[in-house]
Amino acid sequence: MNNAVKEDLYRYEGARTNALTLVRYVLFTPGFRYVFFWRHASMAKNIVSKIFYNVMLRICMETSGIQIPPSTRIGRGFRIVHFGNIVINPEAVIGHNFNISQGALIGNAQGKRGGVPVIGNNVCVNANATIVGGCKIGDNVLIAPGAFVNFDVPSDSIVIGNPGKIIPSNRPTGKYIVYPLTVETISKS
Repeated sequence: MNNAVKEDLYRYEGARTNALTLVRYVLFTPGFRYVFFWRHASMAKNIVSKIFYNVMLRICMETSGIQIPPSTRIGRGFRIVHFGNIVINPEAVIGHNFNISQGALIGNAQGKRGGVPVIGNNVCVNANATIVGGCKIGDNVLIAPGAFVNFDVPSDSIVIGNPGKIIPSNRPTGKYIVYPLTVETISKS
């Protein structure tokens, strides 16, 4: 098992990760199954493994409703909390310890706020939240369920509502980012 997959599994299970735990999560946890095949498809080096993992990712996409292309850049410790109808633009850039829930959209926009979001570390995007356009989301940000974000969000904030409203907060993702990877853990990989 490679380090990135191990770190993604750690975000689900904590320190008790082993081969049996990996098999259990791949078979019975649709969110982790998608992360597993997405991570392998994005890191595949030869044509045979690229084809295999992309086919498996496509099957996962069809069965789970998740659309995250292999070209999307997501840091270590990626966790899909609740699966279903998740869409992330292939040009999005997302940091470490990232949580996303069902119905979330991270996409591009045209016009004045055109572009694709850049999202920091320790960010939690909750159910049915939408982040679009060339906005920058800082570290330790909680995007509340149903929030609409098309503007920059500073670190240590909560965004609620549609249109989104920023509320400064101390450690807003502390309860939501379970088993976070530390800087030391990430830098060793």
